Amino acid sequence: MTRYETARLTADVVVLADDDTRVLLVRRAKEPYIGRWALPGGHLNPGEEAEAAARRELREETGIDPGHLITVGVYATPGRDPRGRYVSFAYVTRLARTVPPTAGDDAADAQWVPVRAALNNLAFDHLAIITDALRGRAF
Repeated sequence: MTRYETARLTADVVVLADDDTRVLLVRRAKEPYIGRWALPGGHLNPGEEAEAAARRELREETGIDPGHLITVGVYATPGRDPRGRYVSFAYVTRLARTVPPTAGDDAADAQWVPVRAALNNLAFDHLAIITDALRGRAF
């Protein structure tokens, strides 16, 4: 008998500003990785397109409208999330300047962080997603 693995779908957004020197991060209010910085994002609702979920999650967690989103990639490496198999559709957007975020939904905090400082101690595989976005893989 063949066994199939169930995957959960998520969307994450890399929001860059100030000539790519700042990235918008949220502090996780829930496990896994409670208290750690992460990209804004979350689960797709049933029937929801990945890009629509990315926009919704960004607005819910930070109060910021992303504008134009560009695909960074799809992240599906087994073990990237300790809760099980998660596949994330990652997007990037660039803002001319920082806009004050307002933490909401399941984000304990939302802040613009210098990119160099953000590359330490991120939740999940968000370091790889930010790195790919900065390398211009999506541009």
